[in-house]
Amino acid sequence: MGITAAQALDCFRSDDLIGIGMEADAVRRTLHPEGVVSYLIDRRIELKPTEDLLPALLNQARQAADTGATGLTLIDASPLGLPLETLEYLLTALRQHHPHLWLHGLDATKLLTLPEASDLPLLLTRLKDAGLDSITGEDAAILDDEAREILKSPLCESAEWLNFHRTAHQLGLRSSASMLFGFGETSEQRVAHLEALRTLQAETGGFSSFSLAAHLPTPQQRQQGLEEPTSVESLKTLAIARMVLDNIENIQTEASAHGLKVLQMALRFGSNDAGSVMSATGLGATEEELRRLIRDAGFRPVQRDTPYHTLFLT
Repeated sequence: MGITAAQALDCFRSDDLIGIGMEADAVRRTLHPEGVVSYLIDRRIELKPTEDLLPALLNQARQAADTGATGLTLIDASPLGLPLETLEYLLTALRQHHPHLWLHGLDATKLLTLPEASDLPLLLTRLKDAGLDSITGEDAAILDDEAREILKSPLCESAEWLNFHRTAHQLGLRSSASMLFGFGETSEQRVAHLEALRTLQAETGGFSSFSLAAHLPTPQQRQQGLEEPTSVESLKTLAIARMVLDNIENIQTEASAHGLKVLQMALRFGSNDAGSVMSATGLGATEEELRRLIRDAGFRPVQRDTPYHTLFLT
């Protein structure tokens, strides 16, 4: 049983960063007593509505496979969202040309704008049948509609996001969960977000992982006094998330989002996964850097695939 909402709020108010980190580390050791930290080699691909979308997609997929990627993360970068028929066509082509790549991505916010979303089980079944293996939860932000309004970006409502992932899980499509913090939300809203994720996970068991992202203020927001969350705030929020979400097995921390130093510390604040090498993109950390960082933190590096199956243990 994870810590209660009241206990989580007490942790946010506390200055005892080390104590909070130690408690989170104890949860990590309970869930992952083997002393390893995993990482993934994949490729993030944005789907944009261009005439050569399919050749470009297949070319990027081939490059990713050639450089060791085990999966693709597909992001619908179309302003209005790609039609369902187009998504099915692309997924089917990827599955035919690269049957061994795990196809992860798309999100509730974009998919819920499609006309077919009126029958959500049918929509998700069509995507699954076309080749989609799992769904990203990067658009979770904070599952509180007042907090989501602060972001002023197109996001579905909190209840819609939760129902979308519930339906996906019921159909056998696992997904990832996330939280964006530091844009002006309250501690109470952060805790409510974590509680909502824990409740849905208890119902479906469909979340494979959780990740934390710090909001990067725009120049205008900086002029208004909003600063990027500090490393201390990131580590505290991560640790609290680990203690609340004791029923989500994996906590992922990306070097590209937090930096190598914070990532290494995060491995003692509840995180058990060093995220993605992002094959062939030049983003984030190299595989060699991640493996060295993991060893220096006192763990053994493990390459995994998107559904967290271990590939290599050294």
